[in-house]
Amino acid sequence: MTQENIRKDLFEKIQIDAISELSFSQSNSSNLHMLHDVLKRGSEVRAYKQKIPVERETVMVFADDAPLFNWGHPCRYLLYDAHSAEKYSEVSAQFPPYLISTPENFKPFHQPVRFVPREGVWVQRPPLTCPIRFPVGERYAILFAGASNNRHTNDLEFLYRTLRCHYGFRDDHIFALNYDGTINYNGGPATTWPGDHTAYQMPVKGKGTRADLDAVLDELKARLKPDDLLLIHTNNHGGNDGPGRSYLVTYSGPEYYAADFANKLAELPRYDTLMVMMEQCFAGGFNAPILARSTASKTTVASAAVESRSSIGGADFDPFARDWIAAMTGHTPYGTALAFNPDTDANGKIYAEEAFWYADAVHDPYDTPNFSETSEAAGDTYLGQRYITLWWYCPLVTKYLEPHYLAMPAPEFYDKVNARLEPALRKIEQQLDKSSSALRSDVESQIQKMIEEVFPAKAAA
Repeated sequence: MTQENIRKDLFEKIQIDAISELSFSQSNSSNLHMLHDVLKRGSEVRAYKQKIPVERETVMVFADDAPLFNWGHPCRYLLYDAHSAEKYSEVSAQFPPYLISTPENFKPFHQPVRFVPREGVWVQRPPLTCPIRFPVGERYAILFAGASNNRHTNDLEFLYRTLRCHYGFRDDHIFALNYDGTINYNGGPATTWPGDHTAYQMPVKGKGTRADLDAVLDELKARLKPDDLLLIHTNNHGGNDGPGRSYLVTYSGPEYYAADFANKLAELPRYDTLMVMMEQCFAGGFNAPILARSTASKTTVASAAVESRSSIGGADFDPFARDWIAAMTGHTPYGTALAFNPDTDANGKIYAEEAFWYADAVHDPYDTPNFSETSEAAGDTYLGQRYITLWWYCPLVTKYLEPHYLAMPAPEFYDKVNARLEPALRKIEQQLDKSSSALRSDVESQIQKMIEEVFPAKAAA
């Protein structure tokens, strides 16, 4: 028998043993992978920061016991003697052996749970809303994913499009930090976004590392002003070392603990609004530290899972992040209708608490969404922020822009609107403000005269 056949026979015996040890429920819910290589005695397997010693020449089987969840979540390392095919160790963990990039010789052999891409959905372009917005203060956003899988990058893209196309954020105010500093992710190069099957639009401005995230926060120290808003969205994976020890997984670097992250936010100057939405596992452990250390006047944190629980993933998107963003933008990633209208008070604005209520109402049963706010006013903050504008012209603007919106790529359309149309409308508005002031003065004198006629001075005395 050749060496190749001997190794093939060894792997097959180990696979049969690993499957035979699964319980009935595990056989339908746990995915098994094998590293088709022999690990040397004295080496170690890294489950993110957990070190698993290799005591013999070993064949490793990895059991993913919750494949639909984001990392970290329950998993096991089964270590087999490379000569006898005997299992000599089983180690519980929270992370897989390959979080950043998966080698070709790490292959599944029992995979009852799979992500199924959504197909056969008619993609439609979201309706045009009035794109002319004059906010009080500036709006900034940080979109972060460390060791990204496709769904995490897709979530960031959905939020980026929402900020740019629906809320009119300036591109240089959005800091997308993803994976290795590109639009790619672990498991393949990014091609088209599954929402509408077009090319990704999000410019990635840094890696998903703690250093790059800190660098953006350092830059914002000099940019944030008292009227400004900052949105922070963290995605990808998270871990937990016990109470008060939740952390964010970064790209090939140190984990970012909740207390350290909150202390970094405490370095920012005073500003108006901090809105945080976290998708990673154990994200709820960030809520209290962020609220305690935030320098914003109003702070909210929406998390996919409580401090002690993992968050669920999906084939193309993470459910909680997808639904929170969908509430904010008014449609699903596929341009289709929401389960219900999240605008509970029908005022045309989606508040931070309303986006959370929607995502919580439709959440996957495995998630445990939670929400924290510093005040009721904080819960009523929204991404569009405050406007100085006369909204009577919005139906007119939308009416005449609609044909151009449907005919042009969205980024090009909004670039033209922001660069040329908005300044022209500002001039019109200034003229209207002057006319309105004059009209108000005239109406005020008329009202005063009418009241004096109804209530003469003698009667008032």
